[in-house]
Amino acid sequence: MENTFHIYVPGVIIAFVLAYLLMPVIIKLAFRIGAVDQPNARKVHSQPMPRLGGAGIFIAFIVIVGATLSLDRTLIGILLGGTVVFLVGVLDDIYHLSPWAKLAAQIAAALIAVYCGVRVDVMTNPFDGVFELGVLSIPLTLLWIIGITNAVNLIDGLDGLAAGVCAIAAITIGIVAWKGNQVVIAYVALVLTGAIIGFLPHNFHPARIFMGDSGSMFLGFILACLSVSGLAKGATLISLCIPVIILGIPVFDTLFAIIRRVNNQKPIFGADKDHLHHRLMEMGMSHQMSVIVIYFVSALLGGAAVVMAYVSSPKALLVLAAVLIMMIIGARRVGIIGGGSGIEERLPKEGRYTKGL
Repeated sequence: MENTFHIYVPGVIIAFVLAYLLMPVIIKLAFRIGAVDQPNARKVHSQPMPRLGGAGIFIAFIVIVGATLSLDRTLIGILLGGTVVFLVGVLDDIYHLSPWAKLAAQIAAALIAVYCGVRVDVMTNPFDGVFELGVLSIPLTLLWIIGITNAVNLIDGLDGLAAGVCAIAAITIGIVAWKGNQVVIAYVALVLTGAIIGFLPHNFHPARIFMGDSGSMFLGFILACLSVSGLAKGATLISLCIPVIILGIPVFDTLFAIIRRVNNQKPIFGADKDHLHHRLMEMGMSHQMSVIVIYFVSALLGGAAVVMAYVSSPKALLVLAAVLIMMIIGARRVGIIGGGSGIEERLPKEGRYTKGL
């Protein structure tokens, strides 16, 4: 802690400033190399939009973390894996890679992280006993990393949405990791927050640049790895639930999308316009208001995660149960579980773009 405390605040501030100042340069670069989202009938923007914003977040994050920390094996694995998904995301932003190519890269990146020590080995229940995950440790960790990477990519559907949700999640991870004396993880999470917030003014509606898959996959991967390393490594059952709550918006939106598509007998990996942000706009909310409402829900989930980290296990179980009940009730009221509302036909102007799962 003594080795990192003096650079905590400066590191976060510099990450913010660096990401913010890089964006105008990256906008020009994106047009030059063809990393551009072209307008069509399904998209709100009428002009070509650069989609390489993830590059600014990546550069600011890597530079500050690399310059201010002595990297251990686990952190090296996180940075190397993050670099792999970022580079593949850049290629996708330019050349539109197939989903299978991106999935293969995500698996490779996750394997790098797991090989370097990013995994959950032991789980204890809140009352008594210890359960060794054994051979299940690696596949469960891989599933978590790949799942969160794609879940963040999935919610990147409105200007500023994914970036803001990820910033809130990173702040929450930082707070919970700090409470657990995981000082390095807390610092890395806050540096990531600074980089995201530096990007956000350029991305909030009306956006000047999209983060692209280079940004959404990178953010999802880093958040997934930090949550495992800082919150769930050798953790109690409650601690294992905390990352799920912190990343509740992408996690539950993806889960409900799967349930919705199974119920409606549609392909699980297909695309629709019944995600949370689409449903809020169908209810009459503006682009900006829909994003702000989701920010608010993310902040509430983050607050619940912090409470779970600070209270005893029985009380944390009550908080967890309350969160799950409210999420299910809210999802049913908004309509993201049932779907099939015809929103795809009625909402051609507001939704930015639609991604498959």
